[in-house]
Formats: sequence, structure tokens, C-alpha cells
Amino acid sequence: MFDLTPYRNRGVSRREDYNAMDTIDRMFNSMVKEFFNGVGFPSFTSMANEGIKVDIKENDKEYILEAEIPGVDKKDIKLELKDDLLTISVERDEEIKEEKENYIRREIKRGRFQRSFYVDNIKEDEIKAKFKDGILYITLPKDESEKSKGNQIEIE
Repeated sequence: MFDLTPYRNRGVSRREDYNAMDTIDRMFNSMVKEFFNGVGFPSFTSMANEGIKVDIKENDKEYILEAEIPGVDKKDIKLELKDDLLTISVERDEEIKEEKENYIRREIKRGRFQRSFYVDNIKEDEIKAKFKDGILYITLPKDESEKSKGNQIEIE
């Protein structure tokens, strides 16, 4: 009943190609997706497909970045600044072991995803990061000493 369905790419299907089991499979997948992606069930796989969502704020002294990374541990997150590129990466290799092997569906939490931002004119040695309740808070203090004053270029 839950065998793999062969892939067919023929565009719009004809009436004789209709298969009731395909419809049931789509309905089951939709129901499971809606249930487990609801409140309280963060979707690690959807994050990998959609990327890390962030809010970025700025004040006179610093940039504040808040990255939403639900369902992961702090140890799975790597934060790196190299060549003015701030990279948040998450790598998770968790295998769920079960006593019974006759499960119908299992979502394995494995994968790697990342998001990078170009940042300049910040004090690299004063960057602070904190991870709490699925949100990574990063504070990037501004370095006003290297701020460009601009340069007017005359057009000939």
C-alpha cells in the first residue's frame, strides 16, 4: 500500500491514468504535513528548503540579528565571520531509533542548511551571540572608525 510510486512526467494526466491510491497518498501526506507543521511542531525539513528566517534591526551603536532556528540544539549551530561574511549554519545528524520497525512514516531529522550575510564596519572582537527558545540573537557592534565618509566623483 505504501510502495514507491514511479515518477511520470507527462503533463496533465488523462482520465485512464487516474489512480485512487495516488489520491489517498496525497491526502495522507497533506494531513500529516498540516498536523506536524502546526503550533508546537517545528519543521526542520521546511527550514532546510526555505532557509533560516531572520529579523535585522539597527540602532546607532549596533546591528541586532534574530534568526529563527526552532527544533535544534545550540551545539548544532555554527556561527562564523570570515571576509566580512557572517554565516549561520546548522548541521544535524539525528537518527531516531525505534524498537518496532513497522512504522508507516518517519521524519528523520537530518540535514544541513545555512544563511550568510555581508557585514562590514563592525567590531569583530565584540560580536555576541545567544541562543534561547529557538531564536539565535546576534549583536554586531558598529565600528564607526572605518565608516566611509563618501566621495563625490566629478563627471567629465
